[in-house]
Amino acid sequence: MSNSSRNRNVTFALIGLGIALAIATFLSPFASQNPDGLDRVAQDYKFDEKAAEEPPAKQLPFYQVFEEYAVRGMPEAVATPFAGIIGTLAAFGLAWGIGKVVVRNSGVPPEDDNISQE
Repeated sequence: MSNSSRNRNVTFALIGLGIALAIATFLSPFASQNPDGLDRVAQDYKFDEKAAEEPPAKQLPFYQVFEEYAVRGMPEAVATPFAGIIGTLAAFGLAWGIGKVVVRNSGVPPEDDNISQE
């Protein structure tokens, strides 16, 4: 891959990340406070009362930091946008890392920039 196409790819990824971060930051406070689909169905069919008193999700280390879609211990006005930023960066990092591993293991030999183009 040439340097110019690599630079275009990185620029494209960074612009996409910037747009995603802007959406997570500025639009997340306007998210609906109504229950999501699974919670709504559980309420409609009355099996939400049968949920475990101590769900397994509360045992995860992230539960100490996040509560629903917000960061614990922060003012409500910034807790949700901050959680959105963290989630966006985590998803981007995972996707970027998986992409690097998949491309590296795809069997396509990397181009040697030291070979002159004819």
